[in-house]
Amino acid sequence: MDRLKEKFAEKALPMGPEIRQMIKEHGDNVIGEVTVTQVYAGARGVKTLVTETSSLDPEEGIRFRGYSIPELREKLPKAPGGVEPLPEGIFYLMLIGELPTEEDVVNVSNNFARRSIVPKHVFDALDALPESTHPMTQLTIGIMAMQTESLFAKAYNEGINKSEYWDYTYEDCMNLIARLPRVAAYIYRRKYHNGAHIEPDPKLDWAANFAHMLGFEKYEFQRLMRLYLTIHADHEGGNVSAHTTHLVGSSLGDAYQSLAAGMNGLAGPLHGLANQEVIKWILSMQKELGGGKLSNKQIEGFIRKTLDDGKVIPGYGHAVLRKTDPRFTAQMDFAKKYLPDDELVNIVWSLYELVPPILNETGKVKNPWPNVDAHSGALLVYYGMKEYEFYTVLFGVSRSLGVLASLCWDRALSLPIERPKSVTTEWIKQVIDQKVSA
Repeated sequence: MDRLKEKFAEKALPMGPEIRQMIKEHGDNVIGEVTVTQVYAGARGVKTLVTETSSLDPEEGIRFRGYSIPELREKLPKAPGGVEPLPEGIFYLMLIGELPTEEDVVNVSNNFARRSIVPKHVFDALDALPESTHPMTQLTIGIMAMQTESLFAKAYNEGINKSEYWDYTYEDCMNLIARLPRVAAYIYRRKYHNGAHIEPDPKLDWAANFAHMLGFEKYEFQRLMRLYLTIHADHEGGNVSAHTTHLVGSSLGDAYQSLAAGMNGLAGPLHGLANQEVIKWILSMQKELGGGKLSNKQIEGFIRKTLDDGKVIPGYGHAVLRKTDPRFTAQMDFAKKYLPDDELVNIVWSLYELVPPILNETGKVKNPWPNVDAHSGALLVYYGMKEYEFYTVLFGVSRSLGVLASLCWDRALSLPIERPKSVTTEWIKQVIDQKVSA
């Protein structure tokens, strides 16, 4: 058993009996109420999920096992001579619940490198697709093509004991995370660089190797990838990609089936595809206004025109947060340090100054502040990745860390299949009538 797996077993397996005893003793305790609005508004705010890896507070923002993003940028181990945290470190933190040492992170990185060989038939499946296929569609197909390698599926078919489910799920999750950058880079090189593929370099860390396989050899892009893949890793359990991965996993779908489903959720315009929409909107504004450096007056006019046309300002607003997304702030800090004079970045900063008060004027927006998608595209364009259709794939590679760590916990805790009760509108009307009559 590898060191990370052994540590996870020590942490997770004793919690199962503890939770079952808590349910037995306190299962009837009420911890929330559901309103008619919540029923019709996508179960917004309804507490019905358990996610150990991270928690999102409307006022404080995301915390990974209790640590904020600024704290993680300071405390997580970094590459030699580096300043941004290694994504292997946040994966260890989410899985184990403790800050890793440098030795722990090196162990995780080496673990991923050992597992990173992708079967040839996966590339064959991708090559069978039209090159025009959206990168996110290719990603989910690539993940499902790897499902032939599922150790959990094979073991389940052989009749393993329930107590072993977590073990094979862990192996699948580790293999999948290790291989995902290779598949994602293959898609990028196939679609945008005439299929001129780049072999992995096992000497590099997970993020740097991903940058290398994409074709970005400069250290600056590796540094950005380490930050990007860290801050996009998780956002508690209720977002579409996390919830979908958990939902499919609750049926005992294996890690490949579960992650592919989650990635299809991430591909939606209201979720991960938003980063693509942000940069498209900014570039269209720059083009319409003549290009180059834009004044605040020009930008404000375009903002108002977008709203007058009945459209939203992409990258602004969040289902839970009621403040500036700390992931936006982390990227802004990065940009101020390394590319403070970039035109596109300065447009992003002008939008940050102008959009919130304009949205507040409408009186319809609870959260006028930017989310993570409002900044990421400008950084990627600066470093040469201008193919914005691919941005959500980067998001997906990062998000695999959080949702698959959570899937390991789901299996270790033996969480049941998810099956909420649905009701009809007529039933809701009857309940309202009864309460009004009373």
